[in-house]
Amino acid sequence: MNNILYLEGSCGISGDMTVAALLDLGADKKKLDIALNSLPEKEFNYQISYKNSYGIRGCDFNVVLPSFSPDHHHNDHKHRCLSDINTLIDQTEMSGKAKKIAKEIFLVIARAESKAHGYSIDQVHFHEVGAIDSIVDIVSVAVLIDDLQIDDCIVTGLTEGSGFIQCQHGALPVPVPAVLNIAQESGIALRHSNIHTELVTPTGIGIAAVLRTRATLPEQFKIIKTGVGLGKREIGQANMLRAMIIKDDDIGSINNHIYVIECNIDDASGEELGFCMEKLLIAGAKDVHFIPCIMKKNRPAYILKVITDKENLSIMEDVIFRCTSTIGLRKYVVERTCMQRTMQHIQVNGCSIAVKKCFLNDIVRYYPEYDSVKAAAEKTGCSFRELYQKAALQAKEQDE
Repeated sequence: MNNILYLEGSCGISGDMTVAALLDLGADKKKLDIALNSLPEKEFNYQISYKNSYGIRGCDFNVVLPSFSPDHHHNDHKHRCLSDINTLIDQTEMSGKAKKIAKEIFLVIARAESKAHGYSIDQVHFHEVGAIDSIVDIVSVAVLIDDLQIDDCIVTGLTEGSGFIQCQHGALPVPVPAVLNIAQESGIALRHSNIHTELVTPTGIGIAAVLRTRATLPEQFKIIKTGVGLGKREIGQANMLRAMIIKDDDIGSINNHIYVIECNIDDASGEELGFCMEKLLIAGAKDVHFIPCIMKKNRPAYILKVITDKENLSIMEDVIFRCTSTIGLRKYVVERTCMQRTMQHIQVNGCSIAVKKCFLNDIVRYYPEYDSVKAAAEKTGCSFRELYQKAALQAKEQDE
């Protein structure tokens, strides 16, 4: 059975909450001990305990630093660049897959910090993220995810707080710039709340961005196990991250119900149709395409077809009516058969490229993601085709 992890971010997400939730799911603490005890940085300890937050019992993971204070995230002033952190990870006793996950999380956060402060990634010196407790959190998550054999992760959205928070750069508005940048780059939705503090940390959303392979839950699923990780801040309600191992009975070769919406358009320019397609995809459509047709009175036109989940029907209809001249829609349920899909990240010419693995029985295919290959091509100057082929080949070789 493919283990699907669902991170329910109704109270936000942080690094320590994620570690605690994964431990509560049953991840191997002995593997975690081996990895953390092998970290070259020795000036920390950590505690794992069970506590209650407003009547909810959960696991608490706490990194203890020598100069402990209530806000210990800002006590470690040793600044590290990305290469320093990668060196630490390489020297840590953990699997190759776990090292890869940890490095990818730091790379995502580095890009966000780089954009926030206007420096290149190589010039960014981490403060909060470079602090030893954040390194411990990210290494721990990577080790535990690897131990749980998680290849598929669902993050539907994260609840963020409001107001301001004090950090290395002074008072910053919530969400802080790094969180906004990661949310924008990864497409993770943020939900606003009136809780006046930070609920989503850069480390937390960086973890979510790397682990996430899906943005929506299956229409029906079974919960195999639940883990609860408790947060440190007092927010006036239970402060927790719930992590669930779920089973999608339809995964693999499936006959799954889905909706098709269509309409005929005979008076729109190509630019208008392209704009509509972009808005539909951003809103969550699974696919959008146009089919040339001839309407009554021999008018040339296009049939717009949108494939979507039942939950997004009303959203898709609203976008179509707002972005086109149509005055009516057709919608109907269809059945589909899908190959099972997982996502992996491949390093090609110094860039991380997301590759989708699709398989059904003995049929296996590898498809590098367009946006990921495009970004690598723009960064390296290599051709799109060259990077696409290299990423697909390396993904296949990695599985063999």
